[in-house]
Amino acid sequence: MTPKTLIVSLSETISEQVSKLTPDDQFLDRFQDNFRRMTRRFDSPGPEVRMTESFAVDGVKVQLFVPFGPLPDVGPTLIYAHGGGFVTCDTETHEGIIRRLANASLCRVLSVEYRLAPEHPFPAAPDDVKTVLDWALSGQGEPRGIDAGQLALAGDSAGANITAWLSQVYRDRIKAQLLFYPLMQLKDVKPANPGPQDWLNIGTVALKYIQDHYVCGADPMNPKVSPLFEKDLDGLPPAFVLTCGLDPLRDEGKLYADKMEEAGVTVQHWYEKTMPHGFLNFAKAFPKAQTLPIEAAEFLRAQFPSLPQSTSRP
Repeated sequence: MTPKTLIVSLSETISEQVSKLTPDDQFLDRFQDNFRRMTRRFDSPGPEVRMTESFAVDGVKVQLFVPFGPLPDVGPTLIYAHGGGFVTCDTETHEGIIRRLANASLCRVLSVEYRLAPEHPFPAAPDDVKTVLDWALSGQGEPRGIDAGQLALAGDSAGANITAWLSQVYRDRIKAQLLFYPLMQLKDVKPANPGPQDWLNIGTVALKYIQDHYVCGADPMNPKVSPLFEKDLDGLPPAFVLTCGLDPLRDEGKLYADKMEEAGVTVQHWYEKTMPHGFLNFAKAFPKAQTLPIEAAEFLRAQFPSLPQSTSRP
């Protein structure tokens, strides 16, 4: 199967699933099961890490990934918010991405199992990740090696939405933000500049569903819903922004990267012209999914002078 054929196959499968989305819990369970099967088929296992640990922070489930390498007893930690449109996915579906980031960056990675819509609409998801961040900033994570003074945030898609908002709120205390194909606004559901890559209308259908069952009448201009609309971007932490040419969110991700640069923020905008939204979950299909986290990890390490500034690539 060629990459082009594979992209079409994946897009058609996702489009068919998304077009049937209803607030029915059983359907969401089936959607999650189907997504897990897709990741098992098209993803390759992430690298081994030194250890993992699952626990709860004030009722929010988290999983800590400790990488191999010369780690200090207490050191830099990346808090990760997974994608999935605020309605699906979890640490398991994104474990390959998380493991690659951990080993390549030499940072501990703390993945957050935030509550999902429609059972838990806005603001449950960002509030849960904020709860974990507050806990880490308070120093309570030190027994697990988490340095309150060396924290970064990362996320993909909906998780990048949460990451961007928290990076705005905690701009003086966060060292870096990694935004992978970020969902930056929930006011408009159609791409500003539609192209051939939008012919399946996946983005329009999915974003309309998120509007109806996650936003649920909240103000879409609120930066907590749509970080793109935050006017004051001065002093934001350095940002790695990934956008993709076959992604309906490509324009808003680039726009946010441009706005941050105009505000004097250090930004590395990484553009993958031939990649679709969500490709990091499918490393068997897209070799870039194995190398891109390494590029992001190099950017992350540069924000922590205590870390080695180069590592061997897995």
